[in-house]
Amino acid sequence: MSASLSSLPLSPGRPEDIRPGEQAVALPPGFDAGLYFIGRIRTPFADRAACPKRASPDGPVCTLELDARWADALTGVAAGSRAQVLYWMDRARRDLVLQSPRRDGTTTGAFSVRSPVRPNPIASSIVEVVAVDGLRVSVRSLDCVDGTPLLDLKPDYCGFAHAPGAE
Repeated sequence: MSASLSSLPLSPGRPEDIRPGEQAVALPPGFDAGLYFIGRIRTPFADRAACPKRASPDGPVCTLELDARWADALTGVAAGSRAQVLYWMDRARRDLVLQSPRRDGTTTGAFSVRSPVRPNPIASSIVEVVAVDGLRVSVRSLDCVDGTPLLDLKPDYCGFAHAPGAE
């Protein structure tokens, strides 16, 4: 289930996919770091068009399916808690520095929008943990395509204060 970043193709878009005002750049020839996908995310969303722009707390239950090697890392993850899910938007293009969102046509920098189109298409959502069953963690409030690679799962502590006992 894991794949190294170096085995993934860089994802430039096609020139004809650029909207008025958008700007693409040449991508670097290689990667600076590697990642381990720790699993896959199962959602009811077959493609980007089906994904909500922002997941809602009452959205559908989705499932984080972890690779067996990470089983012990789920110790302490429990239903009723909140977690931060980090995932890799593997179908997003990575070369746009200026984007024109369809909804209003204004042009803005990639770092000022939550679009998956960015140099490193890492997404983050705060979810409610609904259930934990072996290597499957049911959560609510995700907005990604079915099969999206899972990068990490962290407890969510509100605010910037450290939770008691947290490191």
